[in-house]
This record gives sequence, C-alpha cells and structure tokens, in this order.
Amino acid sequence: MNKTDQGSVTSGRPEAIKAVPVRHPGRWAGVAVIAVLAAMLLHTLIYNPAFMWDVVWQTMQDRTVLHGIWVTIELTVLSMVIGVVGGVLLAVMRLSGNAVLSGTAWFYIWIFRGTPLLVQLVFWNNIGYLWPKLSIGIPFGPSFFSEDANTLVPVFTAALLGLALNEAAYMAEIVRAGVQSVDEGQTEAAHALGMSKAATMRRIVLPQAMRVIIPPTGNETISMLKNSSLVQVIALVELFTAGHDIYARTFQTVPVLIAVSIYYLLMTSVMTVGQYYIERHYARGANRTLPPTPIQRLRALLGGSSARKPAAVTDEGSQA
Repeated sequence: MNKTDQGSVTSGRPEAIKAVPVRHPGRWAGVAVIAVLAAMLLHTLIYNPAFMWDVVWQTMQDRTVLHGIWVTIELTVLSMVIGVVGGVLLAVMRLSGNAVLSGTAWFYIWIFRGTPLLVQLVFWNNIGYLWPKLSIGIPFGPSFFSEDANTLVPVFTAALLGLALNEAAYMAEIVRAGVQSVDEGQTEAAHALGMSKAATMRRIVLPQAMRVIIPPTGNETISMLKNSSLVQVIALVELFTAGHDIYARTFQTVPVLIAVSIYYLLMTSVMTVGQYYIERHYARGANRTLPPTPIQRLRALLGGSSARKPAAVTDEGSQA
C-alpha cells in the first residue's frame, strides 16, 4: 500500500469520483437531421417563386382581409363569453340533484355535441323556415311583439348562435370535470361552517377547479378562433372568407392562404401567451415554485446563471 492509499484510509474519506458525462450520439444525429431539414425549408421559402411573397404582403394589407380579422375576433370573443356562461349554468344543472334540471342539461349537451357544428350553423341561418315569425307574448295566447325571423336573426347572429350554443355544451363538460376534481370534503367543511351552496361554489370550489378548467378552456378558445372560418358556409365574411373571395377572383390560392394563415398564427400565438399566464396565476395555490415565464426561459438560454430563477410562492399565494 503506497502513501496515498494509507492517507486516504487513515483519514476515513473515499477518493473523489471522476464523473464522465454520458454521451448522446443519437441526440446529435437528430439535431443534424433537423438542421438539414430546416435549411432545406428556408431555401425553399426564399428561392421558390411560387410562394409569391409580394402577393402575400399585398393580401395582408387588403381592407377586406383586415375587416375579416375584426369579424373573426368579434365572433370568437362573443361566442366564448356566451359559451362559458352557458357552460357554467349547464354544469350546475348537470350536477343538480333535481332530475329535471340534470336531465335537461344532459339532453342539451347530447344534442349539441352529437351534431356537427357546420350543420348547426346552417340550421340557425335557416331558422325562418321553421318559424317565419318570432314573437313575444303569453304562451299559447296573444303575442305582444312579432317580427320576421330573418330580420331578428341576420347572418352574424346566426353564426353567433351556432358557435356559442355549441361551445356551451363543451364548456359544460369542462366545468363539470373541474368541479368534480375538488375534494368533496372541502364542500362538506364549508357547509359545516354555515356557508350556502352558492357561496361554497363561488369561494371554495371554483377557485380550485380553475386549475383544471383553464387549460381546456384556452384550447377551446383557440379552436373557436379557427372554427369561426366555418361561417363561410352561411356567407358571413370573416378572415378566411375574405381570403377565399380574393383567391377566387385572382386564382392566387397559395399566396392568399399563406397570408390568412399568418394572421391566424399571430392571433393564436397571442392567445397561447395569455393562456400561459392565466394558468401560471392559478398554479400559485398548488406549486411553491412557479414555472418560469417565456422571458425567464429566454434569459436562461442566453444568459445562463444570470437568468432569474422561478418565483417562489408563499403561503399567502404571493411571489417571494
């Protein structure tokens, strides 16, 4: 035994282990393949004249397309507001102990989830076929107000009804799943403290259920933005319909579709960022360390150790 070994034995400390990093050749091969494919795609986008980027830029500045963007946003926002409110009401009815309320909610969800959205849009646009006149009055009695159905339900209203009522059926199941994810013991404890069912739902159940409700609701909002293109079937001019009218006239289909897709990508990207921060907000009650924001991830990628660490959450839910 040499002197080094004797010293290590007498001191009682093991020798330091020399760690050898694990090599991952497969990862580098995957990076190389992706780099080659990305270079090929970039070369095609730049040098393929069929993309006609000048036409793409002109289409993005077209007044009809810009107006179609606002119609798309308006349809998305109004449909989601009505859908969320209707979904909450349907979920409460579905969870009710009253068989009539629960059965009515189940029947509504069964109808609107079981038929295609495209069919529902066409149906609401032709509601005047079933009821040429819409009136308000005493059931089975005289009416106080009557108006032509096509006047009360124009194309935009028909599109809004089709999108919103269909969304309410899906939101009802999302809210119901979120409410049922909260432990029943908390509801029982709230009732034991004298809280009413409405107060328990508003102050105890829903704040915790939001962690389950928010992610699919964000996905539904993004889907609603894209599903609004289906209103073309009832001749409402939104973003896709505006692009369709342009390439039907100019026969420049691909460049116009690229311009429309760029706008859709921009809007969905903004929604994705908003969804991320909302989810991060409601994660404060479950995680002691919040996930890093996109800016913090970018700093970590560029600055290494100089990047900010994820914010810690105190017991009161505030960031430390």
